[in-house]
Amino acid sequence: MAEPQQSPKPAPIDGNNFQPYVPAGSNIAEVTMKALVLGAILSVVFGIANAYLALKYGMTVSASIPAAVMSMAILRALFKNVTVLENNIVQTIGSAGESLAAGITFTIPAFFIWAAEPKFAAMRELQEIFGPSQVPSAWLIFLLSMLGGTLGILFMIPLRRYLVQKEHGVLAFPEGTACAEIIVAGEEGGSKAKNVFLGMGIGAVYKFLMNGVRVWPESLEMHLNKFLKGGVISIEATPALFGVGYILGPRVAGYMLSGAVLGYLGIAPLLSFIGGFLADGTFIPPAGPGDTPLGQMSSDELREFYIRYLGIGGVSVGGFIALLRAAPTIAHSFKEAFGQIFSRFMPGSKGASDESVTRTDRDLPFTWVLGGVLVVVIVMFFLPGIDIKFMAGVAATVFGFLFVVVAARIVGEIGSTNSPVSGMTIATLLVTAFILMSTGASGVYGMVATLTVGTVVCIAVCMSGDIAQDLKTGYLLGATPRKQQLTEFIGLLFPAAAMGMTIYILNDAFGFVVSPEHPNPLQAPQANAMATIVQAAFGGGLPWAPILAGGMMALAIELLGIRSLPFAIGMYLPLSLSTPIFAGGILHWMIHRSKTEEKTTKAWHQRGILFSSGIVAGDALVGVMVAALVAGNESYQSYFEAHAGMTTSLLGSYGPAISLAIFTTLGLYSYRYFKLKRKSQ
Repeated sequence: MAEPQQSPKPAPIDGNNFQPYVPAGSNIAEVTMKALVLGAILSVVFGIANAYLALKYGMTVSASIPAAVMSMAILRALFKNVTVLENNIVQTIGSAGESLAAGITFTIPAFFIWAAEPKFAAMRELQEIFGPSQVPSAWLIFLLSMLGGTLGILFMIPLRRYLVQKEHGVLAFPEGTACAEIIVAGEEGGSKAKNVFLGMGIGAVYKFLMNGVRVWPESLEMHLNKFLKGGVISIEATPALFGVGYILGPRVAGYMLSGAVLGYLGIAPLLSFIGGFLADGTFIPPAGPGDTPLGQMSSDELREFYIRYLGIGGVSVGGFIALLRAAPTIAHSFKEAFGQIFSRFMPGSKGASDESVTRTDRDLPFTWVLGGVLVVVIVMFFLPGIDIKFMAGVAATVFGFLFVVVAARIVGEIGSTNSPVSGMTIATLLVTAFILMSTGASGVYGMVATLTVGTVVCIAVCMSGDIAQDLKTGYLLGATPRKQQLTEFIGLLFPAAAMGMTIYILNDAFGFVVSPEHPNPLQAPQANAMATIVQAAFGGGLPWAPILAGGMMALAIELLGIRSLPFAIGMYLPLSLSTPIFAGGILHWMIHRSKTEEKTTKAWHQRGILFSSGIVAGDALVGVMVAALVAGNESYQSYFEAHAGMTTSLLGSYGPAISLAIFTTLGLYSYRYFKLKRKSQ
């Protein structure tokens, strides 16, 4: 059978002559109070939901499309006259919270991990930097969020004309284009919004009964000690993971499950088997304080002391490879971006006078960009208790711009999901650590300064991808870029104020490190990887053998032609998280294999994306509410912990079977809803 021919690369379309939905000469309502208020509310909602999702499961979901749909429904329900540009502003502000949550949760919890690690040697230094809590205050988290977010917004301003306008027809910007289509199709907005709200309602009720009231258990597991000692089959039967699996699709979900299967059904039983043949029966874990014999370790202990470090090594190598894969894009983007920026300041340039520029081509002045970046660098030098050297501040600025260019180009080509944020942050951390060590920094002070720089860069990169998609939506609709760029700061401000409180609530309720107070902490895989890498760079005495072995596994997966990052994340996370994600991926596959018209299948899939996004948001928001109750109410905390086991829920021994039955029912209902609902329309 002959191989299908590759489609030729699309030729650029003259973006300067593109006619948007709202002509440049029209002046209709755009930035209004109702749009600002609704956008701010949605940004906080999606920001908190994605913060919980990222810390518990290691991933976020795009909020751009759900924000656009919810904007359509809410504004049309409350107001008679609503313009497409008002809806665009709501979507622009509302989607920013999700991107900020990703940047924060990938890095900030690393500070909490260091403070909670019992074997960490220099606790007094953390106390000297951050005070008695030994972790950044909510105010400092807010400040770092604003610094990184501001860099991301400012650096995207001079890139807009090249990436969004000049490359029109070459860069697809899938989320941004989809949002524009949804907003234009105003008559469909109400029916599409029902999918999001229905999903939110189902996800919230499901999560509240399961996790809040504890009617049935959330986590189920079966140990295989009789024939595969050390192995375990498990599932966390939550609606959020099912929805995430549908959004990710079968390929990525399968990669994650393959990593989990290798770790928990392959390597863990092998370690247990080897432990049974040691001469004295003991084997000290490479990173643990205990002395449990290897052959007697439980599956949880094998994960804590071995598999987790394999996953960290795999995530690190997978992130680097993703960054190397983007090297041609980096070179091309820099060449074109710098040429586009400097051409505006040449004599006779169209950009020299704002008066001659049409409404749909007006950006914030470049002097604002330079001044804003300078303010960010100065503020970084004076962060309370953190010794940021001059070169480290410069590194944050340089790496911030470098990776903003890369991230914006990548999301234009393949969307936000595949942007190698982890790899770019890891590269920033290692280079910053080298710079600081060369200037004499060492120990905990150097670690804190390095992670601070990495936090700012990571947030900038995450925000820039969202901003690039938003600007593409505005370009297609005929929005004013300057107004979008200004309102992005509102989308940054409100979730930034909520993030610090959210991190503290989740840490108090669940923690990020296994301890007597938190036996089942949130996983925070990216933050754990960042904490490990920085600690290693400053001589943290880490178990390099499993870390390097995990990196070699990721390399082997890459040599097979498979993206190793989702595989490594699956190996890091417990198997219980990968199995429900794979279930959602199977539903995705079933929808797409249906023998029907492509148009109908596409409509089913879009319904599934919106419904799944709602499920994820409803589950995550209730999860944060439950965490707040656990952290703030001792009687509820006692009730919560007393019914946390597999057979200690209100349904007792029937709980596991009921939990699986309800999870299966959710899958069957989703399948029928995605398909049968369409036939009735």
